Amino acid sequence: MNAISPNPTQKYDLSFARWVRDNIDGGERMNMCMQCGVCSGSCPLSDQMDLGPRKIFQMVRAGMKEAVLKSNSFYQCVSCYNCVVRCPRQVPVKYILHGLGRLAVQEGYQPKSNVENARFADAFWWSVTTFGKTDERLVTAKYYFSGGLMNGIKLGLGNLKTALGMIKTKRMHLGAPHKAKNRGELKAILAKAVEIQARHEGEA
Repeated sequence: MNAISPNPTQKYDLSFARWVRDNIDGGERMNMCMQCGVCSGSCPLSDQMDLGPRKIFQMVRAGMKEAVLKSNSFYQCVSCYNCVVRCPRQVPVKYILHGLGRLAVQEGYQPKSNVENARFADAFWWSVTTFGKTDERLVTAKYYFSGGLMNGIKLGLGNLKTALGMIKTKRMHLGAPHKAKNRGELKAILAKAVEIQARHEGEA
């Protein structure tokens, strides 16, 4: 997704809704939304969102691009799929929200460095590509300190009791990170996936 979305020129401008329909994964079904509110009511973190999914869809339809892309709702989603499973019109709510979140970062409405989910995803991806698997200790540390030194220390101390408990019960090991076998093969697969994605985005 590398196309720049339109900037609505009037209060109710359908150009943004059409762009979302044509460029966001699942967007072609957004016009099926009947505003029943099941998605927002099913979301376990709706109380942490400034805008629920139902309201976001209505605002997209109204051409309120800036207000939509400045929302924090996309980054509160934990991909539980309640909204997708329970939608009576089979609207892929989660996919549309994540697509809008990527658009917000891409167009500068949400700096990637300030988005919690993006920082965690970077830490997770680093561990997978480096070791072939996730190392909870290193993923957590990289994520904590991605917000700055003091932020990392604060979060680390705040979760120290949990970490010690995991070590005590042997749920988290000490020592060198575990590494997957044949990491070269995994890296070749990941490199091919990146190539395919780049080619797909170039054709969009």
